[in-house]
Order: sequence, then C-alpha cells, then structure tokens
Amino acid sequence: MTIKSTHNVFHVAIIGGLSYRNGPLTPSAGAGIGGLALAMALHKMGISFTLYEEAAEYSARSAGIGFAPNGMRTMDLIEPGFQPLYEKICVGNKGEDAKHIFFEGMLLEKGFGRDQPWYGKSGWGHPDYVRKSARDAADQTQAHRKTLLDIMTSFVPIENVRFSKRLTNVAQRPDGVILSFADGTTAEADALAGADGIKSTVRESVLGDAHPEQVAPVYAGAYCYRAVIPMPEAYKIMGDLTDVAKFYFGHKRSAVTYRITEGKEFNFLLCVADGPDAWKLEDAVTERISYEAMMADFEGPGVDDRFRQLLSKAKPVKWGFFHHRHTATYFRDRIALIGDSAHASLPFQAAGAAQGLEDALVLSNVLAKLAGRPERGVAQMPAILAGLAAYDAVRRPRAQKQLEQAAEVGDLIFFQHEEAGDDMGKILPRLQQGRFDWLWFHDMNDDVQDTGYRY
Repeated sequence: MTIKSTHNVFHVAIIGGLSYRNGPLTPSAGAGIGGLALAMALHKMGISFTLYEEAAEYSARSAGIGFAPNGMRTMDLIEPGFQPLYEKICVGNKGEDAKHIFFEGMLLEKGFGRDQPWYGKSGWGHPDYVRKSARDAADQTQAHRKTLLDIMTSFVPIENVRFSKRLTNVAQRPDGVILSFADGTTAEADALAGADGIKSTVRESVLGDAHPEQVAPVYAGAYCYRAVIPMPEAYKIMGDLTDVAKFYFGHKRSAVTYRITEGKEFNFLLCVADGPDAWKLEDAVTERISYEAMMADFEGPGVDDRFRQLLSKAKPVKWGFFHHRHTATYFRDRIALIGDSAHASLPFQAAGAAQGLEDALVLSNVLAKLAGRPERGVAQMPAILAGLAAYDAVRRPRAQKQLEQAAEVGDLIFFQHEEAGDDMGKILPRLQQGRFDWLWFHDMNDDVQDTGYRY
C-alpha cells in the first residue's frame, strides 16, 4: 500500500525519533523533540504533513530535559501556547540567590572541594538567565521528558501521525521522495525531514554516498549511568546539595545532578571516561552489565561515598556518549536533517533539545515558503534545493559550534582538557566568562530572516 500526497498540495514527511530499535533512547536530549517541534510548526502554519514514528505509541524513557533561553524563545515562535503548559511542570534551582546559576562546579572526591579557594564562586550562568521558572523569556528550566513530550504531542493532530512505521529505505525521484517501511507500506512526499535520532536512517540517505564515514555516530570515550529518583530519597543522600544543579569534576569520573518535575524528582548522571576505542558494541548505544560491574566503576579513592549511594539506585545500564563530530551537510536534494539526526552532541551544555527546536523553526519557515509557491513536482526542484541549502547555511555553523563546545566541556569535567587539566582555577573561567552568551541570547528571528534572504 502506498500513502500518497495530494498532487496539488505540498506535503512534508517527518521521520520521528521515538524509536526503541537499538534499545533505550540515547542520553542525548534531542531524541523526539525536533520532529515533534517541526510537526507543531507545520500544523500551526497549515502545511500538509505526516509524522512517522517507529514506536507503537508516544512514550519516552525517564530522564530530565531542559530548555535554555534560546529554546524557550524559539518555542514561543513555534507555538505560543506551549509555555503556559510547560511552566506548570518545570523547576529550577532552589533559592532566590541561585536562580541565575546554570550549574555549580564541585569535586567528585570526598568533601566535594569545599576546602578549596574557589568554593562558593564556582557557579556559571548569567544575570539575565533565570533557571527558576519558565515564565521569563530568559529561562533554563528542567522538566520530565515524558511530561514534556505529552505537552508537545497535544499540539499535533493524531490523524497526522502514523505509528509502528520503521523506515527501511528512502528513494529520491525528480518529482518527490518515496519512503519504504518495514511493514511493506510506502509513502510519497514532496520533502522529507529526518528527525529519527542519533542512529538515523535518514542521515545515511543524506551522507552515505559522499561522506560514508560521517553516517555513524562516534563514541566520545565516555559513558554514564543515569536515574530519576524521588526527591526525598535524593535529599537523604545529598542533603541541600540537591538544591542547585551541579557538575562534580573528577579524574575520568564525574557527575551531573539537577532537580526536575516541579522539584519532586532528582535526575543524575554518573559518568565514566574510558577512551575513544573502548566501546565494543557496533549497533547499540547502551549496554546492560551486572550490578557488581556498575558499582565497581565508582569504587576506590577520588569518589565521595554519597555517589556510590546514588549509583546503587540506578539500573546497571551503560549509556554511551556518542555524537556526530563532523557533518558536511544537513540536506541532500529533497531531504533535510534536524535534531540529533543532524548534530547529536554530548549533553554537557544541556543544549541538544533547544538546537532541535531551532532547526524546526528555521526549516518550517523554509517549507512554508515552498508550500506557497505554485510549482510542484519536478518544476519545484530548484526552489527546494535553494531553500534547503539556505537552511543548511544558517543552521549548520551554529549547531556544530554548540557540538564542539559540548565536547570541550566533556574534557573539562573529566580533567582531560589539554590546557586546564585538573586545575579548577583554570577550568571555571572557561565556563564562567560569557561562554554561553552567543548560545542563550541569540535572536532566532534573525536566522529566520537570514534564511529567507538566501533563496
């Protein structure tokens, strides 16, 4: 059976990222977010689309997720009705004096570095950045991923979604794109947006011929154990250290913690650096191990015992840190990549989800202009090429810069940075001195206009 687009209507296919084909969702924050945001934007603009999800229904693994100021402003441009719902579920740091802090740096070792000269001055953020609530336009707030996805899906008509659709092949013709699925069905579209996550099938269609070495995600030499636990449990272990989002720096081991779900839950990642060639599983980004092996990763000196108590509450699953370090293009002919499919990054800047939103905003405006043109089929190909080239020219430099900076923060948190090493006096300034200004306070309206000027 073939699902055909209406001949005279410009139709967009979106391959979503809610997939369990390779085990649990990856730690990257963007899985599922970019595709849903694009669907929201297209629906708001009245553009014909179908969202194809591999999963049998909307669902997500437990995890925390947050939007920095650029993410909240971008979502407002996509759907103003989102923020009032989002602010009901999000939470920031506890305490008025901590509302401007993005993260606070401490040590993984016993005592957390409280006897060091930098203690009490180790936070980074911005005076115009507020983590406390989602009401202000300059917020970074943390929510539960599933609750966030529930809000986003409420803006997408269910009749535009097809579940249990695992993409197996993409064929481009001069007049459109043909999608083939594992259930034997096919579908046609005028343009395709690949938002199918870090192990993207669509990415292979874009890069496989010219840049085959860039298709697969690259192991970043580290993995983590993660969990979401009730705040009372976390407070028994960490006390008031749960109040403010934290980075705990250490030699080849580290931790990231923050509050989510209106402050009712505590999200943590306990991370291990093991080298770029250590991951041996070719087709999976997670690995189940024994409980004893998990606990052994945080045995020995250099780790405060409270982290071992946290670790005992996690499932013995290694979540590999993978990213797309190099990507030559985000489009090919009628196909564009967004979110993790385009630029999966490490989570250490908490920026993956917001980058997916930015992709969705810019691409939706390109698709809206294409939908408004009179040409269809083969005759529209030059306009599609020009539009997607403009999307790539505007989005790829910014998204790849974020990716590179996230990788650098990964080096810092494990004391593996070539210049800073384990000297917190050198590490903290790299995070504190306006590092995130270009990312957080960028005006996405400028990018939308810039894209329009290019074609």
